[in-house]
Amino acid sequence: MNSATVLPKNLTETGAMGHDDEHTTPTVEPLSSVHIDTLGLGTPGVLTVGTLSDAPPNICVTPTGQFSGFDNQLLLAIAGKLGLQVRFISTDFSALLAQVASGRFDVGSAAVKATDARRRTVAFTNGYDFGYYSLVVPPGSAITKFTDLRAGQRIGVVQGTVEESYVVDILHLQPVKYPGFATVYASLKTRQIDAWVAPGTLAANVIRPGDPAVVVANTFSLGNFVAYAVGPGNQPLVDALNSGLDAVIADGTWAHLYSEWVPRTLPSGWKPGSLAAPAPALPNFAAIAASHHHKPVGPSAPKSTFAQLRDSFFDWDLYKEAIPMLLTVGLPNTMILTNSALVIGLLLGMVLAMAGSSHSRWLRWPARIYTDIFRGLPEVVIILIIGMGIGPLVGGLTHNNPYPLGILALGCMAAAYIGEILRAGIQSVDAGQLEAARALGFSYSSAMRLVVIPQGIRRVLPALVNQAISLLKASALVYFLGLIAQQRELFQVGRDLNAQTGNLSPLVAAGLFYLVLTIPLTHLVNYIDARLRSGRSGGTPDDTDLVTPTFQEMT
Repeated sequence: MNSATVLPKNLTETGAMGHDDEHTTPTVEPLSSVHIDTLGLGTPGVLTVGTLSDAPPNICVTPTGQFSGFDNQLLLAIAGKLGLQVRFISTDFSALLAQVASGRFDVGSAAVKATDARRRTVAFTNGYDFGYYSLVVPPGSAITKFTDLRAGQRIGVVQGTVEESYVVDILHLQPVKYPGFATVYASLKTRQIDAWVAPGTLAANVIRPGDPAVVVANTFSLGNFVAYAVGPGNQPLVDALNSGLDAVIADGTWAHLYSEWVPRTLPSGWKPGSLAAPAPALPNFAAIAASHHHKPVGPSAPKSTFAQLRDSFFDWDLYKEAIPMLLTVGLPNTMILTNSALVIGLLLGMVLAMAGSSHSRWLRWPARIYTDIFRGLPEVVIILIIGMGIGPLVGGLTHNNPYPLGILALGCMAAAYIGEILRAGIQSVDAGQLEAARALGFSYSSAMRLVVIPQGIRRVLPALVNQAISLLKASALVYFLGLIAQQRELFQVGRDLNAQTGNLSPLVAAGLFYLVLTIPLTHLVNYIDARLRSGRSGGTPDDTDLVTPTFQEMT
């Protein structure tokens, strides 16, 4: 509790902060009346939870790869009261509620504020925390309060969050939308945005002493408490979680976790749980904070651009921390995703290439339609469509594990490009090659397999390797489907460490791993291509060079 704080002095209430009686239940069912076989869980006895990794102290991943934070630790305690196991899966906030609504996750745990708009998509438990927004700006900014924000200013928010809704619906401004909290904070520190509307607790946690950022104003959310999201229509699970929440409030677990993770004074009149839940017994955070006698630490003196870049990208201690996790977790998963998808892409791509080259429109048209669709849609859309569309249909086969669906999505995307590359290579081979092979007694299939296709592949080998490199980088998008900590690939491992520290060095370390994989591969294929073109050492032509003139003469 050394980090205990009082509510900010510059706090402006924009809505009632007491219980929202319309949604908070008067009481809860006793735990003894909860039957876990009626909760509609995807896996019996297991609570599958979609969560984040980049919003400490509420939700985060520890350096050892365990999901933690106030929200997740509290949910573990609630599940313990209900006799349920918990399986945390990381996802992106913009996809979380849709995945809960579709049944991909039983519960969403990500400091989600229960707004009326979100209630049209998912159901919510009673509140377990309150939320407020902070206005964060660079030192010396003329922006000192929310009303100073104007059109034309670059106001950063995380896409899909209630902070975005606040800026758009309340302030009537168009913000700059970012995919994650660490990214928007890095942009603020380098003055690429003018202000950041951030979750108050998160802002207090990520701003380190000496950072070129300062909180100038705070405001309460508009009467919306923080709650767990549950699939629509699953009232038994909502009721069970509400019962567990009241139980952990009554036995002091809520107060213990709150004091450990987010020790701050509660707003007057607010308490977690149902209306019948007891008020939690909390320490006097104001007295604890006052006893520290710490002088407020302001922002550091302005640094040069070079110094800011050095601090953000070249923290050697973070490199030492990131590399072991990147090597043991990120690298193996990246290679599994890429190589498995590449095999699918090559096999299916060859089928598409042959069908696309066929004289039969019944083969050619389906291949062209497939190619147009999978090359025309953004990669992340394809991954979400396959992962969330096919996932529920094959949940029994995959055990609701999105990892194989991610491989399938990557493979289907790669096949569309590889098919066109192979088709172009095959069609670039002179037609006389096929005719000459047929004249020598080869069947059509044998002539294509032994004469035409090998020459076509050789001609497009660099393009195939470039596609493999693109596939390697696209493997990071599988994260949108939700992965457990040990399934994270290189980019996500770096992103999680970036979120924990607010520094971009872990992402640079992940980028170095990508370079180590791609640069040698590029040079290797260039060497092979040059060797195939020039022949073996000593200038002796290869077998293909000897056969080609013979075929041409016979035609």
